[in-house]
Amino acid sequence: MRRRVADPREFGRVAVLMGGWSAEREVSLWSGKGVFDALRSRGVDVTAVDADREGILRLGAQGFDRAFNLLHGTGGEDGTVQAVLDLQRIPYTGSGVLASALAMDKLRTKRIWRAEGLPTPDYLVLGSNDEALAAGERLGYPYFVKPAAEGSSVGVSKVKHATQAVSAFRRAHGDYDGLARVVMAERFVAGDEYTCAVLDGAALPLIRIVPAVEFYDYHAKYLSDDTRYHCPCGLPPEQEAALATTCLRAWELIGARGWARIDFMLDAQGRPWLIEANTVPGMTSHSLVPMAARAAGLSYEDLCWALLETTMDATEAAR
Repeated sequence: MRRRVADPREFGRVAVLMGGWSAEREVSLWSGKGVFDALRSRGVDVTAVDADREGILRLGAQGFDRAFNLLHGTGGEDGTVQAVLDLQRIPYTGSGVLASALAMDKLRTKRIWRAEGLPTPDYLVLGSNDEALAAGERLGYPYFVKPAAEGSSVGVSKVKHATQAVSAFRRAHGDYDGLARVVMAERFVAGDEYTCAVLDGAALPLIRIVPAVEFYDYHAKYLSDDTRYHCPCGLPPEQEAALATTCLRAWELIGARGWARIDFMLDAQGRPWLIEANTVPGMTSHSLVPMAARAAGLSYEDLCWALLETTMDATEAAR
C-alpha cells in the first residue's frame, strides 16, 4: 500500500516525462500535458520534460526528485528509461526494468501467462512473407498480425484473406527508428473487448470497449468520438470480480508495480483471453485508466496524485 501524502512539497521537484522517440510520441505528449496540468493544479512543483535520449541522462543533475513517466512505447515503456532513472536514483511511476521489458514484449508476456495457466490466444512468430501466409492455415481466418513490441495498436492488421497476409506482415515488420520489428500472428477471438486498470495492486472497475470500426485501432483509441465505453461494464458482479482476479494475477506474474492496464477479450462462452499488459497506460481525454478511476470515485487529479504517491516507497528505499 502506497504512503499517503498530504503536502505537495513532500514530492519535491517532479519531472513529467513525455514525448520521447517512439511511434507513440504524439499520444505521450497528450498524456503528459494532462498530468502536468493536474499536478500543477494541486500545487506540485512540476516540470514538463519533452524527453530525448540525452536529456533523460541529465535529470538527476537538474535536481529532480522523482519522475512521472508517460513515455509510451519504445524507450519509455520497455525498461530503458527505467534503468536510466534507477542509475540516477530517481523514483518514478510505474513498473521497474524487468516488468517493463517483459510487458513490452507481447510474446514473452504470453509465454509467461500460458506457462502459469492463464488464458491467452494461440500465436505464432512470423519471420517471412511465407510464414505470414501459412499463419492463416494454422490459426484460421481472420487473425491478427502485430509487432511484438509496440503499443497503441501501432502496426496491427486484421487479416481476413490470404491476399492481405504479406502486406500485414510488412506493415508490422516495419523499419521504425532503423530497426526491423519482431512480428507475431495471434488467433482472432470473437467477442467483446475489455480492459482492467490496476492501481497500486487493486483492480478498478472493468471497461467494455465497443469500437465503431472492426477493431480497437489507433484511430479508435485516441481520435474517434464514435468508440463507445461502458463503465460499469454490465457484467454480473461475481463475473466481473472473477475477471478482475485473473487480470491481477496477470499483473503480478510480470512483476508490475504502481499501475498498469490489462486488456482481454471475452468470448461468446464467457471465457477471458488475455491480450496484453500496458505498464505506461495513456492519460489522454480518451484514455481508459482515468475512465475506470472516475467510476471508482477518483477524479483525474486524484488519480495523478495517487500515482505520484506510489513513488514514495522508492524514495524511502533509496535513503
